[in-house]
Amino acid sequence: MNERHESHERELTDQSTPAEAPSADALRALAVRDRRRALIAGGLGLAVLIGVAAGGISYAGRTEAASSASSGITATGYPGGSRGEFGGYSVSPYWGRSTDQGGALRDGSSTESSGSTSRSTGVVVASAAQTAGVVTITSALSYQGASSAGTGVILTSDGMILTNNHVVAGATAIVVTVESTGRSYIARVVGTDATNDIAVLQLKDASGLTRATLDTDGVAVGDAVTAVGNAGGTGDLVAASGVVTALNQQITTRSESGVSAETLTGLIQIDADIVSGDSGGPLVDSAGRVVGIDTAASSGTSDITGFAIPISKALDIVATIQAGADTATVEIGYPAFLGVSPSQGTPSRTSRAPATTGSGALIGGVIKDTPAAKAGLQAGDVVTAVDGAGVASAAELSALLAEREPGESVRLSWTDTTGVARSAQVVLAEGPVA
Repeated sequence: MNERHESHERELTDQSTPAEAPSADALRALAVRDRRRALIAGGLGLAVLIGVAAGGISYAGRTEAASSASSGITATGYPGGSRGEFGGYSVSPYWGRSTDQGGALRDGSSTESSGSTSRSTGVVVASAAQTAGVVTITSALSYQGASSAGTGVILTSDGMILTNNHVVAGATAIVVTVESTGRSYIARVVGTDATNDIAVLQLKDASGLTRATLDTDGVAVGDAVTAVGNAGGTGDLVAASGVVTALNQQITTRSESGVSAETLTGLIQIDADIVSGDSGGPLVDSAGRVVGIDTAASSGTSDITGFAIPISKALDIVATIQAGADTATVEIGYPAFLGVSPSQGTPSRTSRAPATTGSGALIGGVIKDTPAAKAGLQAGDVVTAVDGAGVASAAELSALLAEREPGESVRLSWTDTTGVARSAQVVLAEGPVA
């Protein structure tokens, strides 16, 4: 994989072309760098995303989760959140699906070998029983020139996978490895719930897989549990033992840059040592049954504190996704993708177009080989309408495109940097999930 570490201002590939799957060497080079941090409500300390990112870039993970220190597999839903930064530009989900999540891309000049993945006590290599029904997940994030790693749980023998949303947020290609067999599959996103940090994937051409054993009866404070996951993104599952210390916990996060994120509720709090890469992995009870999904961990305190989404709550969301219709929090499939990033400025102040152009969405950047680039849009242009509907701001453009589906054709109108009005018919591509 050709990753450029020197800058965020890189040449980006077309989302419509599947990204090359990360190599085994790339997987083991995954490192934690500039991890997204979050403050947990109630003074528990810092919560951090527990995913792993490579390519010199870390994102505030979608799961940044709500206080969940949702780990983050590199994680942010898309290059930057609706309030994030991408190559110096404020970015909305590729100007497609709107989202409340935020995040800032951090530029690390190099990858590091599993930094901050060391664990304290109670951590061992996962047993064969603990790896049954568990997968490791590697996501290529072509627009960031990066890759990320996390964990997932097998729900069906034909390859339905449960994981955290932040594990696959921003992914342009996803490869899932069934740890009990070592076989890898291409995966697609069935649906996501960014608010509750849940995603459902489907493996291509999978059959006869061993499903995880689930226990929806719940846990009690004091119950022994074990967090299983792809710690450090190495591709090797490890198990961290602990006990349930509290139930129905709520955590809220904000990024180091001060951007607010979401709140996760109803979480299981544990003292098992969850680390980067464990996101989406199973929290199992003493009988080996999955009782939760590893999601977040605290940082900055002397106590080890992890958080998991109860499996019963996760399965309720899975059922909603399987129903196949968008809801207030669930998004089915992939969003429509234009391929531009909005500017933080305004048309009248930043664009060279005449002030008479009025309101509109000022383009901060255009990603190579995307529908926007093919239509001739450039940084500094101002989008004024979509299919004749006026666009007064970046938020309006994002909202209009969020109503569309990949493959739909729209008439895009804009004013270029010289003040000339232009328009083109644009076929929206399939973008990464947020």
